Amino acid sequence: IGEEWQLLLKRIFDIIVSLAGIILFAPVFIVIIIFIKSFSSGPAIFKQVRSGMNGRKFVMYKFRTMVEGAEGMKDGLNRLNEMKGPVFKIKNDPRVTRFGAFLRRSSMDELPQLFNVLKGEMSIVGPRPPLPSEVEKYEVWQRRRMSMKPGLTCMWQINGRNNVDFDKWMTLDLEYIDKWSLGLDFKILLKTIPVVLFSIGAR
Repeated sequence: IGEEWQLLLKRIFDIIVSLAGIILFAPVFIVIIIFIKSFSSGPAIFKQVRSGMNGRKFVMYKFRTMVEGAEGMKDGLNRLNEMKGPVFKIKNDPRVTRFGAFLRRSSMDELPQLFNVLKGEMSIVGPRPPLPSEVEKYEVWQRRRMSMKPGLTCMWQINGRNNVDFDKWMTLDLEYIDKWSLGLDFKILLKTIPVVLFSIGAR
């Protein structure tokens, strides 16, 4: 099958899986929203501008895992950043709520991104969508990772997630882009299942 047909099939697959996932997990969505609202004040859905394919910005959805106003506290925590490069990640982030920590470990905080996939802003498989502020700090070779639609899961997800340093993360994404096929997407999906079930590399 030619690449154009494969991309069309990838989009059809994205629509079917995201729609099925939204319907299947609808009761879970409701329970999670109730719990988030019970444990802390603020909206249940966290909306954040991310960079998509070719740098096009879109609003990404997640279940809120942090206290309200967490974005404003980020500057005061920069010294604790454990990732080299433009990405900000710290273990035991003090802004994360108790229920939020559970959502992150189980990856259930990412479920609302099924709506991003349905809208065509994301794909089920693809490089994770970065913040525009991170993209601004990319080196030239790293910008090529923006040439594919961002996804829910990727090579980084199945190779240690937060245990992988930034350069290795970028290299894995470029490897995915260079070797992309529907078969590779299915392999990544299958390998994602145990990673999510056993919270490998999650924070």
